[in-house]
Amino acid sequence: MKTVRRLIFRAVAWRTMLVALAFSGLAFFIDFVEASEDIGQNGYTLLDAVITCLLMLVRHVHDLMPIAVLIGGIMALARMAQTSEFTILRTGGLSPARALRLLAMLGLMAALLVAAIGNWLVPMAEQQLTRQRAAFSTDQQVTLGRAGTWLREKREVPGQGTHTFTVNVGSAISEGEFGQVRIFEFDANGQLKRRLSANSARVIPNPAPGVDDGSVWQLTDVVDTRWLSHERLTQEAALAGTKVIDERKQDHMEWASSLTPVVVTASVLPPESMSVLALWRYTRHLDLNAQAAQRYEMQFWKKLVYPFVCFVMIALALPFAYLHARSGGMSLKIFGGIMLGISFILVNHIASHLGQLQNWQPWLAAMAPSLLYTLLSMSVFAWLVRRQ
Repeated sequence: MKTVRRLIFRAVAWRTMLVALAFSGLAFFIDFVEASEDIGQNGYTLLDAVITCLLMLVRHVHDLMPIAVLIGGIMALARMAQTSEFTILRTGGLSPARALRLLAMLGLMAALLVAAIGNWLVPMAEQQLTRQRAAFSTDQQVTLGRAGTWLREKREVPGQGTHTFTVNVGSAISEGEFGQVRIFEFDANGQLKRRLSANSARVIPNPAPGVDDGSVWQLTDVVDTRWLSHERLTQEAALAGTKVIDERKQDHMEWASSLTPVVVTASVLPPESMSVLALWRYTRHLDLNAQAAQRYEMQFWKKLVYPFVCFVMIALALPFAYLHARSGGMSLKIFGGIMLGISFILVNHIASHLGQLQNWQPWLAAMAPSLLYTLLSMSVFAWLVRRQ
C-alpha cells in the first residue's frame, strides 16, 4: 500500500501543481496588465507593480486551489484508467474503500494547505497590499468607500448610565493608523453629547497595567464638540449669550475605548481577506453591539468550510478512475467533470448570496453545496463500482 499511495499521490499532486501554476500565471498576467497602467504615477515603478501583483496572487492561489485539485485529480486518475494502471491496482487488491481512503488523505492534505493559506498568508498579504496602495495613493491613504466603516460600543459612564459610542473611520493609512475619524457619543436617552473629529488616529492596545482588553486611540488635529443642552434656544437666552455648543481644537488627544486593535483592523478589511479567528471575533463584537452581522457570519462559515471543498473536488475526481477508456469519449467525460467542478464553485458562491437575501442560517448556506455535490459524486462512484 505504501507503493500504491506514493504512485497515486505523486500523480495527483504533480498535475495539481501544474494546473495551479498555469492558473496562477494567468491571474498574475491579468493583474500585471491592469497594474501597469499606474506605472509612473506618484513614484509607482515596475518593481512596485510586480510586488502588488505577487501580493494579489496569494488570494488567487487560495481561491483557485480547489479547482486545481479537481482538474489535477481528474487528469491523473483518467490517465491511470486510460493506461490500465488503475485496473492493475484493482486486480492487485485495491478495493474501492481503500481507494476512497487514499484520496481522502490527499484531500485532507490539500484542505490543510488551503486553510493555512487562507488564515495566515491571505490576511498578511492583504494588509501589506493595503499599505502598498496607501503608499502610492495621492493622499497616502486608502479610502474605505464613500461612507467609510462604522463601529459601535456601549460603555458604562459613572453616574450617567450606559453611553453609546459610534465611530466612523474614513480611510486606512497604515497598520493600526486610520484617517478621517469621527466619534459620536450618545447618552442613555439617545441624545448626542459629544463629537470628536480627528484628521488621523493610531489605535494601540491599552498600556494601563492590569488592563487586558481595550485600546487607546491617539488622535491628532482634533475638534472636540460638546452639546451642553438640547433645549430649544429662546430669544432671551440667545441675547444673554447662553452657550449650547462648546467647541475646542487640540493638536493631540487620547481616547480610551473597548474597541481592540484587532476589531478595528478587521472592520477595514474586506471579509473575504480575514482569517476565521478574526471573523469570529468581529462577529461577536457586532452581535454584542446589536449591529448587522449576517454578512460576516456567512463569510465565517464559508471560510471555515472552504478548505473541505478539496474533499468535494477529490470525490468528484474519483469516479474517473473507474471509467473505461476503451468505450471512447474520454476527453468529453473529462471536460464534463471539469464543468461539474466549476458548477460547484458557482453554486457555492450563489448559495452564500442567496443565504443573505433569504435570511438562511449561515452554516446551512455554507455547507449545503458541499454536502449536495459530495452525495452526487459518491452516488456516481457507487454506481460505477456496482456496474463493474
